[in-house]
Amino acid sequence: MKNIPENLKYAATHEWAALEQDNLVRVGITDFAQSELGDIVFIGLPDVGRTVSANEQLAVVESVKTASDLFSPVAGTVVAVNEAVRDEPEKVNEDAFATWLFQIKADNAAELDQLMDAEAYQRMIEE
Repeated sequence: MKNIPENLKYAATHEWAALEQDNLVRVGITDFAQSELGDIVFIGLPDVGRTVSANEQLAVVESVKTASDLFSPVAGTVVAVNEAVRDEPEKVNEDAFATWLFQIKADNAAELDQLMDAEAYQRMIEE
């Protein structure tokens, strides 16, 4: 697999998470996930203001092949969604790691420690 950014955390369900200032966590799907899905045609994003638990399903990505649920890596509140991907979901295919989908204000950013680092994620997708 090509470039897996070292500065991100990874879920077994193929979401990436980036911790930013003030316990804000940006979330997207990995390059591996978008390549497995194929051409993405729709992304259903969560409502801003929604309170979520860690590992709760809160979004969906649909491709020409299948649909895949997305899960929250942390408990918290959805504070932003990437409106651009509603109109141009193919942006995820073009650069999955540069295209965030939603942002959560984490109740406890330490929950990210439960996720994989780049090396562990690489091993998982090679199995």
